[in-house]
Amino acid sequence: MTQNVDTLFTNAIVLTMDGKLNQFDPGAIAVKGDSIIAVGPEAEIVKEYSANEIMDCGGKVLMPGLVNAHTHVPMTLLRGLEDDLRLDVWLMGYMLPVEREFVTPEFVRLGTLLACAEQIRSGVTTFNDMYFFEDDIAQATADAGMRAVCGQSVMKYPAPDAASFEVSIAYAREFIKKWKGHPLIVPAVAPHAPYSTTPEILRTCANLAKEFDVPLHIHISETAFEVETMRNEQGMPVVPYVKKQGLLEAKVIAAHCVHIDYGEMKTLKHVNAGIAHNPSSNLKLASGFAPVQKMLETGLNVGIGTDGPASNNDLDMFEEVRLASFVAKASSNDPTVVPAATALLMATRMGAQALHIGHLTGSLEAGKRADLIVVDTSPVHNSPRFRRNPNNAYAQLVFASKSTDVTDVMVNGKWLMRAHELLTLNEADLLDQAREIAQKIDIFLTAREQSVLSKLIALGGSMEQESFEVQVKVKVTEPDLLVQNMKRPEIEINASKHYLQYDEYYMFEDPSQGRLRFREDNLLNEKGDVENVRSRLTLLGQKREGEIGHDVLLSRSRFLAPAIHTSRFYREYFKPTQVISIEKDRLRWHIKYKETELFVNLDHMKQPDMGYFLEIKSRTWSRKDADLKAELVNELLNLLGVGNAETVTKDYIETLLS
Repeated sequence: MTQNVDTLFTNAIVLTMDGKLNQFDPGAIAVKGDSIIAVGPEAEIVKEYSANEIMDCGGKVLMPGLVNAHTHVPMTLLRGLEDDLRLDVWLMGYMLPVEREFVTPEFVRLGTLLACAEQIRSGVTTFNDMYFFEDDIAQATADAGMRAVCGQSVMKYPAPDAASFEVSIAYAREFIKKWKGHPLIVPAVAPHAPYSTTPEILRTCANLAKEFDVPLHIHISETAFEVETMRNEQGMPVVPYVKKQGLLEAKVIAAHCVHIDYGEMKTLKHVNAGIAHNPSSNLKLASGFAPVQKMLETGLNVGIGTDGPASNNDLDMFEEVRLASFVAKASSNDPTVVPAATALLMATRMGAQALHIGHLTGSLEAGKRADLIVVDTSPVHNSPRFRRNPNNAYAQLVFASKSTDVTDVMVNGKWLMRAHELLTLNEADLLDQAREIAQKIDIFLTAREQSVLSKLIALGGSMEQESFEVQVKVKVTEPDLLVQNMKRPEIEINASKHYLQYDEYYMFEDPSQGRLRFREDNLLNEKGDVENVRSRLTLLGQKREGEIGHDVLLSRSRFLAPAIHTSRFYREYFKPTQVISIEKDRLRWHIKYKETELFVNLDHMKQPDMGYFLEIKSRTWSRKDADLKAELVNELLNLLGVGNAETVTKDYIETLLS
């Protein structure tokens, strides 16, 4: 007597992707409820099981659904927004400003549903996500019928869904509690990366993941710059750093790992961390070639991910699997590494194991969830088929199949696509909504790109100081005498500092945009060693308000912003037509003269060699106050012995340009 099941798949080339890589041709699978009941030769399965629905696969491949091990699905709505940039410029200069402006629960739901449609069509049944408003992403994913590990992002920066990391942590806790135990969604916490978090954030996230026994999803060693910075700042590579914070005590999913060494691989293997390899994204952003073969030899579970559709720019796992094999071969100069069967394993069972859900999905085995796809390998781009070598079935899928060859998709025992027709999503409606979002983002970026100031504001942290500044600059021929005169009793010194200053001036084709100065202040101690480094941006206008005797100038203050990136970042982000560099040694005194606070700078212009200059400055808020301070500045010049010195009425950069 046969056992009745819900669905019986027959007449298929069954690739189980199980521990023995069993194949059955012709094979069959029995599905009941959300799970696989039996897998094996067609004759045996048909003899033991009957079904309400029998699907004749017509000789197509029946295999586990693909596992996208790392992505940011709502970024479908940012696909193609800005390309051909370095990772930091792309992320900080464009993605984050747009996300701050547009990312809402409605935005992420739409982006997720659009991503689900794309992934279902390309045979993906499970994905691992990291983004904002992850509760809405989880709901949209469940509505579409897909399986996902959903990681709530946590960063040290304000995010679209949280003003601080404490808010993000609280959100993550409630999110995990809500979705824990769901049949399709595995909640997770996702500290973005070591460089975008703090030790406290990493420890807190690890403790949260351990408390609820959920995965922890994080970017690790994606770029060489990230690794170099970590070594310089912390004296160790990235993996030892996160281990020190207790991160590896959680069930870690480490995305990228492009620049990790053998010792770090062993460390990750010891804690059973999963790796998410993202070949397209790494190639497009020139991040490098992940040592995948060495990871596999170490015994790590390495999955394959697309990364976000804004940095790939698609969610096509067939393309990704092919690239994973090709990149490993090319980077190792060995055509035998990561063969087709291994690449497909990384995209199925090993990928699920990397996400710590290998007990649920990733292979066609009795007891696992019915997450499976049907792939037609008969199109002209994939013909003919050779049967002599059993590995040919994997080679066909990895080296010749396209995502469009996927005809049918089932997740958790429910159909999501039949004969190329999506059953849970209205694709046309999603595309219409996506076009409307794109138009709004275009308008926003067009307005932002109109001026240097608007781009500076978009980076965040800029501020305008509405005060004016009284200042004078004179050429100094005897700097030692001036330093001695600073000790005169009439001058009260409140503070003094010694800097090495490195300025880069960014010039633009339109002079009305002003000049942008990137300054790195190196504070020196009494021994002449660098004690602290601070960087900032200053947008300098062209306008001088006027002269107030002895060529004392009144000028409007500037827009200021902290500079948290390298000068290379700002050059590539602002795209100046010319960059001029200046290096100077500055002695600075904060003084009080006749109850008035002033700043005195003695600058030795080292590069280019322009000699010594004295600057005296003071903030002012009225013309009357400016006139009074101009008189004091003139007195101070005489007191310092430079009353008859040559006055310079231009900034250093203006002097150079003239």
